[in-house]
Amino acid sequence: MAHIKKYSTLFLDRDGVINVHCPNDYVKSVDEFVFIEGVLDAFRLLSPLFLHIIIVTNQRGVGKGLMSSEDLDRIHRYMVQTVLVHQGRIDRIYTCIDTDSNSPYRKPNTGMVLQALKDFPDITLSNSYMAGDSISDMQFADKSNIPAVLIGTKYTPEAIASLNIRAQFPDLLTFAERIQSKSV
Repeated sequence: MAHIKKYSTLFLDRDGVINVHCPNDYVKSVDEFVFIEGVLDAFRLLSPLFLHIIIVTNQRGVGKGLMSSEDLDRIHRYMVQTVLVHQGRIDRIYTCIDTDSNSPYRKPNTGMVLQALKDFPDITLSNSYMAGDSISDMQFADKSNIPAVLIGTKYTPEAIASLNIRAQFPDLLTFAERIQSKSV
């Protein structure tokens, strides 16, 4: 008998949630990809709770020609393998490399979640979470009807007051510990 997961899907932003964000730059190689402290433990805690764990990430650096699609693929293979070695998992990664802010796939637009719903028809958005570190991540969650969790503390309370946020945590590990112990 299969174990029933507590939640449907965890949608995660990448830069600033999983790896250290490069200020005014992009992570362009595996050497520049640094996991945020506690993230690998967070994946280990989150993996048994969610049916799917999906990364949704804007990666404009490819569209700008600052890195290649192959560079991005190498970074993502490294990320997935490292998470796996630490007893976590990532089921799929959706990226938007478009430079046009109006691209339907660029967050806060909902193209990546619509693609995930096609690929995983068993996703229940109301029983999912979107964890991100930016206002556009929170807007993406709101437009997609996914409960939003803000990761990090870079915004003032006034800057996020109008956003529909379920909870805010300093990092992904704190979110993982909280959701493991009780509902967020």
